[in-house]
Amino acid sequence: MLSQLGEEARPLAGGQSLIPLMKLRLANPEHLVDLNFIPGTSYIKEDAGKLRLGALSRHSEIENSAIAGKIPLLHDCAAGIADVQVRNRGTIGGSLAEADPSGDWAVALATLACQVVCVSPDGERSLPMAEFVTDAYTTALAPNELVKEITVKIPTKASGGAYLACKRAAPVYASASAAVQLTMEGDVCQDVAIALGCVGLTAIKATDAENALRSHRIDEKTLATAMDAARATADPQSDMRGSADYKRALIAALVKRAIEIAIRRAQGEQVEVAPIYA
Repeated sequence: MLSQLGEEARPLAGGQSLIPLMKLRLANPEHLVDLNFIPGTSYIKEDAGKLRLGALSRHSEIENSAIAGKIPLLHDCAAGIADVQVRNRGTIGGSLAEADPSGDWAVALATLACQVVCVSPDGERSLPMAEFVTDAYTTALAPNELVKEITVKIPTKASGGAYLACKRAAPVYASASAAVQLTMEGDVCQDVAIALGCVGLTAIKATDAENALRSHRIDEKTLATAMDAARATADPQSDMRGSADYKRALIAALVKRAIEIAIRRAQGEQVEVAPIYA
């Protein structure tokens, strides 16, 4: 149908991004192609050490999935998105395809070994998460191509992660967010991935902050260095959610807290995470 209708058609999944854009007249498609009647597009499976998420899996389904809970960072992300009504309708595939700079999933998945499986009449292809979102509201999807599945390699037992977002209230987008996934050996960080959200046109990988932790013992000094590096990497714009300086300070605090939670989880501790309202 998308091929037949051309570029003036837009696919409709949960509608939690597209419908608000249409209300604001920022999107005005001539045709909507509803994906919700396609069977077999919503599932959460574990297969050969990987988590497989169907594109139309709802945020609430991921939030309440024991299988997805094997990667606590994914649970943090799903459980913190907006309110119950949005989580019951919004989909992970739709969120990624919209590529909203304030979205949650692209930030969380940037810290994991993640592939986005895309499908079109020409067949399937798989893209690393880093290559899927190319700019604000822009992805590598062709006009007649859809997200089919998201695959995530399940981290080792020595790994832990966390996703934190700070927002004014549940229904609104975050002022800033941070995701951390790390692997520990004792008190030494063997590997780490850090991503920053809402402080750039896409999710930002904080490579300098990662380098400050990788192969180092994590103590107050290395944490402070990582915080400074994350603050310097962030590229926020002042808006109704706060000034650029406020967001830089906020992102540093979120990175520190996410690292601390990730370490505790890597050590086997069960840690509950919820959005921070401020």
